[in-house]
Amino acid sequence: MSAALKIRNGLILLSAMAALTACGSDNDDLDQYINEVKSRPGGRIEPLPEIAPYEVFTYVADAEGVRSPFVPDTPQVATSGKDGGIGPDPDRSREFLEGFPLDTLSMVGTLYIGETMFGLVQTSDGLIHRVVPGNYLGQNDGRISNITESEIELIEIISDGIGGYIERDAAISLSD
Repeated sequence: MSAALKIRNGLILLSAMAALTACGSDNDDLDQYINEVKSRPGGRIEPLPEIAPYEVFTYVADAEGVRSPFVPDTPQVATSGKDGGIGPDPDRSREFLEGFPLDTLSMVGTLYIGETMFGLVQTSDGLIHRVVPGNYLGQNDGRISNITESEIELIEIISDGIGGYIERDAAISLSD
C-alpha cells in the first residue's frame, strides 16, 4: 500500500472515531433540564365551558307574526333586459373587453382625438385598448357611463340573488 493511501485511510478512520466520540458525549446538562421540568408541579386544566343546548324553532307561515327567512319580505319580480326591466341583453353582441374580469383591467391614461376623449385600458396581457362611453367592460355587463382624466365610470348589471337584476356603480381608476 502506498504512503498516500495509508495517510488517507488513517484520516478517514480518525474522522470516524471523532464523530462516534461526539455521539457518545456527556449529556448531563440535558438530563438535568429534563429532571427539572419533571419535578415542577403540574398545572390545573380549566374545565370546558358548559354549552347551552340548541333551541329548535319551527318556522310556520304566520307563527306569531314572524316571517319565514326563506321567503322574501317584499314581492319580487324577475326582470330581464328584453322586457324593459333591468337586466343584461342576451341579444347584444359581446365586446372584446367583456372577456376580462374588471379587477384585471387598469386605466393607463386618456387620449383626445379631435373633440373625443378616449380612455386607455390595459388588459392583463399588456395590450392597451381605447374605450368611449357606451362601450362595455368586465364580465358583469358593465357599460361605460363617463370617462374623466382620472377614472372610467361604469354601471354593471348583477344578479340580486332572487331572480332579478340590479345596477351597481363601478370604476377603474388611473394606475400610478
